[in-house]
Amino acid sequence: MASPSAPPSMGLSTFFLLILSSFVCPSRSLHYDAIFSFGDSLSDTGNVRVAGLPYGMTFFRRPTGRCSNGRLVIDFIAEAVGLPLLPPSTAKGKNFRRGANFAYTAATALEFGFFDRRGLSGKLWVNSSLSSQVRSFEKMMPSLCSSTQVGEFGGNDYNTAIFASRSMAEVNSYVPKVMRAIKFGVQRLIGHGAIDIVVPGMLPIGCFPLYLTLYGSSNKNDYTDIGCLRNYNDFAAHHNSFLQRVIYGLQRKYSWTRIRYADYYSPTLRFASNPTKYDSHDAPSQESRRKRTA
Repeated sequence: MASPSAPPSMGLSTFFLLILSSFVCPSRSLHYDAIFSFGDSLSDTGNVRVAGLPYGMTFFRRPTGRCSNGRLVIDFIAEAVGLPLLPPSTAKGKNFRRGANFAYTAATALEFGFFDRRGLSGKLWVNSSLSSQVRSFEKMMPSLCSSTQVGEFGGNDYNTAIFASRSMAEVNSYVPKVMRAIKFGVQRLIGHGAIDIVVPGMLPIGCFPLYLTLYGSSNKNDYTDIGCLRNYNDFAAHHNSFLQRVIYGLQRKYSWTRIRYADYYSPTLRFASNPTKYDSHDAPSQESRRKRTA
């Protein structure tokens, strides 16, 4: 697809989050009428169903397909703009005019063929990439925003290789390719008229319990002062630094858009360093209980 060289005639306000991206159709008064989300487990609201407690136990009191015991970032975004929680795009009998979620748990930025050529296709849980999710959205798009004014990918790419015991040198070689995939995804949405885009960085994966369990070390120098694995956090920081340069370049090229970097890394380190300060039972308010649609 050719990259747009000038502002398109339609205005699409788009949040594009790491593992989550949300495409929003506002009215002329900037009231948002719908959100369309892309990503992986950080934003999947049920395309890859996760059944059984503890998933869903804290907020919904039942499993909803989310890889969480409560809500996801996309749920809070929807509630903040007064919209219902997004149904998964694969849901049957749903009206998607107020939004749909195209995210798939374990989705990647890169296509299946990239991993297949490297003998890693067997490690993929789903065949869902950023590009395939955008294609699904494009098929749905004609039925969505009828007015003339329509207003963390990457983590699983690296996990696929890391969990297959590939070297960190090989994993590092994926970073430029992941950046190209994210850049192309953003450009593709801009081509459809996106003007308001947020691209989040990676989380500090060296703080994740899974990484700490699988790749723990007897060398105390391998850990940060809060007990996270230093080399994995350094890798995530490298990805984020590269991503910020890509975003800067895109913003300069598409000056009529607003493309922002969302820092997931620093807040997560604050949570890890002082967990009791940020402890929450995610208790639903009476108002939010009424809003539940999932």
